[in-house]
Amino acid sequence: MAAAGRLRGRRRALKEVEREPEPFTIEEEVSHLTRVRSEPCPGTRAAIHGARRKRDFSAFEMLSSRESGLSGGGGFCSADRAYAAGKHLPSEGPWCVEDMDSEAYVSQFSSDGSLLVAGFRGSRIRVYDADRGWKVHKNISCRSMRWTVSDIALSPDQRYLAYSSLSPIVHIVNVQNAGRESDANVTEIHEGLEFCDDDEYSFGIFSVKFSKDGREVVVGNNDCSIHVYDLGANKVSDRIRAHTSDVNTVTFADESGNLLYSGSDDNLCKVWDRRCLVREKPAGVLTGHLDGITCIDSRGDGRYLISNCKDQTIKLWDVRKMSATVKGRQPRLYDWDYRWMSFPSHARYYKHPNDLSLATYRGHSVLRTLIRCYFSPMHSTGQRYIYTGSSDDSVHIYDVVTGATVKKLSWHGSIIRDCTWHPYCPTLVSSSWDGYLARWEASGDNEDPSVLTCDEQRTSPYDQTYGLSFAL
Repeated sequence: MAAAGRLRGRRRALKEVEREPEPFTIEEEVSHLTRVRSEPCPGTRAAIHGARRKRDFSAFEMLSSRESGLSGGGGFCSADRAYAAGKHLPSEGPWCVEDMDSEAYVSQFSSDGSLLVAGFRGSRIRVYDADRGWKVHKNISCRSMRWTVSDIALSPDQRYLAYSSLSPIVHIVNVQNAGRESDANVTEIHEGLEFCDDDEYSFGIFSVKFSKDGREVVVGNNDCSIHVYDLGANKVSDRIRAHTSDVNTVTFADESGNLLYSGSDDNLCKVWDRRCLVREKPAGVLTGHLDGITCIDSRGDGRYLISNCKDQTIKLWDVRKMSATVKGRQPRLYDWDYRWMSFPSHARYYKHPNDLSLATYRGHSVLRTLIRCYFSPMHSTGQRYIYTGSSDDSVHIYDVVTGATVKKLSWHGSIIRDCTWHPYCPTLVSSSWDGYLARWEASGDNEDPSVLTCDEQRTSPYDQTYGLSFAL
């Protein structure tokens, strides 16, 4: 009888999981705020149409209206500009930025868009001058690498680069000095920041970020913890036993540096207020994901964030809706390993019973590696979009308000682990395990010799396989 009861229970659970996808919903407040940032202001609409009509209109209409003196103030406000630029997404191409003989793991534009930094499996990082034909500005041979460059971060003044690996040390290198070649401790000193004070124990770092003022570095690691390093004092200032599993991602929430967001393989996103850390208790917990968190990105306002997850979703959160504690046991109705298995189809649309998220975005896939997602730039899009790499070899761009996939950038022959959108121009760079850094634009010259063609596609730059322990 007991066995029969357990079987009926499993069948009920399976039936509950095999539900149809729910219609996309989003909290009205964040929808309104996003529209205010990314749609023409009422004055512009009225000037063009003569009435408050809701239909879309083109950038040409906006420019014509301004040239005719009908736009009111004689120029575009930030929302008008974001609306016009957001109609021209970086979907043309791609063009080749780099062709390497190892997987591209991470990529990042500098805050002004003048530099692009990319890290590859092994011990190679390259810095490209985006304003001068994508020429190599700095060629860095890393120090004390374990398997791959796991993360990179540029300081706000774009002078220093921090890079991490599967070790408890973050290295700092000056990317603005004269030499093009930076061979660790041979041609240049790569200063090591020690995050572990126990010589007999070691951990790997998955995520590294500079604070907005450049004075601190925060890391998340496979020791279930978050560490903050004070660069001025040259020591670790905070050690937080944050989660019950690997901390795959951590970031500063805003310019203050007081709030941190973290995501872990324990399925939870947590918010930390460093002004009132008591017994390593978070300021709040965000529940809703059903598997490990791979990436968190803050909108920069200390309120909204997004998270990418192995449950094949991106979720949008408002920290004002966080709970003080985790309610009940974390649900997990399937047993699988994302490093080599397909996601269970019966679990694709299961909903967490205590989901606190504002919206859920579906369509991309998160398999084999810690795939990253981001808000699109404020200047050119008003953060109207969310974009993410994917294990289906594409970049997916979602509309924050509607949840729809507005663009899917497909050319690569392997997983796109990371991608980065220029802060001002309609340019996006994807970094893939096929070894390519590819550049996507709103428009471009298809006769350019750097344009990538179908006969250049490949699944991997080499013929070699590795064990599951090296998936990252």
